[in-house]
Amino acid sequence: MVAQKGRDLLLKIDSDGLGAFVTVAGLRTKRIAFNSESVDVTDADSSGRWRELLAGSGVQRAAVSGSGIFKDAQSDALMRQCFFAGDIVDWQLGIPDFGIISGPFQITLLEYTGAHDGEITFEMALESAGPVSFVVAP
Repeated sequence: MVAQKGRDLLLKIDSDGLGAFVTVAGLRTKRIAFNSESVDVTDADSSGRWRELLAGSGVQRAAVSGSGIFKDAQSDALMRQCFFAGDIVDWQLGIPDFGIISGPFQITLLEYTGAHDGEITFEMALESAGPVSFVVAP
């Protein structure tokens, strides 16, 4: 993958539960991380006392975070509603020339900050709440 503009990394939320995704407006930074816990099966007979892991086991998860400014009332209201209700909704993260990551996520952090001489900003964090899929960009 060649260098890409960070602004082209788009985070979208399913606005109606039927697959109508809207871009979360005003995000200045975005991040996604994948994690897979390992299962250690090392025992006294392990070769050379080296750790052994069980393939294909453990818990996988994805975490998405972002921060920015409010610009779009629809996506902002939807995020607040989902957070306070504890809802799990479908999200998409589009990565140019790479693909689209999608699946159910729960908002686990919604934080607002503001300086007396600046705009109000927010931070958000999402945790996967089920299988996450990946579709390669055409």
